[in-house]
Amino acid sequence: MNEPTPVDTYETLYLRLQEVVAQLEAGELSLAETLKLYEQGTLLAAECQRLLDAAELRVQQVQVGEA
Repeated sequence: MNEPTPVDTYETLYLRLQEVVAQLEAGELSLAETLKLYEQGTLLAAECQRLLDAAELRVQQVQVGEA
């Protein structure tokens, strides 16, 4: 089985983040569940940002290589 690519990983994480946000916005959770989802959401957002930063760095490296 192939390892997921950064794009696959980003898309998977982003979809999960959207699910978390939808659950939080619904407002039908207990405080404990809300806090747990909020923590998951912040971790997911941070990982998505890390992957975006890495992709941006790769694009910059490619552009420098073309110059």
